[in-house]
Amino acid sequence: MVRRAGFQFVVRTCALAFLLGLGCAHISFGQAPLFGSPAVGTTDAPINLDENPYGTFVPQSTMQPVPPSSAWIATPATQPQFAGPSPYYADPAWGQPVINPCDNQPWTWQILPRSIIYHSYLAGLHEPRLGIVVESERHSHDSFWDGTLGGRAGLLRYGTTDGIMPQGWQLDVEAAAMVRLTFDEIRDFETGDYRVGIPLTYGIDNWQYKFAVYHLSSHLGDEFAIAHPGSLANRINYVRDSLVFGASYYPQPWMRLYGEAGWCFHSDGGAEPWEFQFGTELSQAGATGFHGTPFLAVNGHLRQEVDFGGDVTLETGWLWRNETGQVMRMGLEYFNGKSSQFQTFDRFEQQIGFGLWYDF
Repeated sequence: MVRRAGFQFVVRTCALAFLLGLGCAHISFGQAPLFGSPAVGTTDAPINLDENPYGTFVPQSTMQPVPPSSAWIATPATQPQFAGPSPYYADPAWGQPVINPCDNQPWTWQILPRSIIYHSYLAGLHEPRLGIVVESERHSHDSFWDGTLGGRAGLLRYGTTDGIMPQGWQLDVEAAAMVRLTFDEIRDFETGDYRVGIPLTYGIDNWQYKFAVYHLSSHLGDEFAIAHPGSLANRINYVRDSLVFGASYYPQPWMRLYGEAGWCFHSDGGAEPWEFQFGTELSQAGATGFHGTPFLAVNGHLRQEVDFGGDVTLETGWLWRNETGQVMRMGLEYFNGKSSQFQTFDRFEQQIGFGLWYDF
């Protein structure tokens, strides 16, 4: 009898946990009631992200009454109904925790997840993105187009399905070409850096980590070589095959701090083993809606081949972010230090320009 009573207690406990899990899923995803007819209300109405980019709580006064015969786990007066994206930041005043402490979403396997755990550095100039910057170099008085054509995608994740701040493990792939063209009527292709990588990332609470393998090589542009006979004889074969470890932390929803170290196990053309990046990004958290939000991003990049000097990049302007964390930006860029084009890695440059970027 004791064993039977214990078995019945376990069964009842599991059944209760299962029902509570279904109830939580119902509340999280705004589905119909578990039992009875669904309430007819405004939960499927279009969402105005400009008014509230963090999700909309629909009070019970906006819900139509339900038939008295309908069965509910909780009464309509106490059962919450949500519409819109998950409210990561319930208060748009930039002050709530980054991770919703009530979010206990289970970890699952996902093929081609819709978002990224470890986002690219906004002011990092060798990150995968779509972007173009028109800039003027102070010392030579030359003007350039610095363009980036690249992207990043998740291949496999074991974690949550959150769009902006997912938790778990994820394997990504990325590639980008960073090219420089003269800003004149000819638009000569001068130099280009090419990078491909496979990052393994991990997110837990407000922390994100990255371990990656990268290949980067730098090349002289064909149009520059044609316009400058003999330049091919002086080009360098700058190559880095690197292992990279990075960490990112959000002390506040509107602030990101990060740092990474890279060590190349194969190098050529003047590249030496160690490099370091660090910086910060400031912008309102969550999906921004149509009006967007201001942003500020600063990145420092130190390299052993220039005696651990390097460069600093500052970008500021206006930013738009969607529900999966992808970002569109426009604004000013200031660069000071050794050239961001590694074909001329030892040349000092000071630039100011205006850019458009789409970041993953």
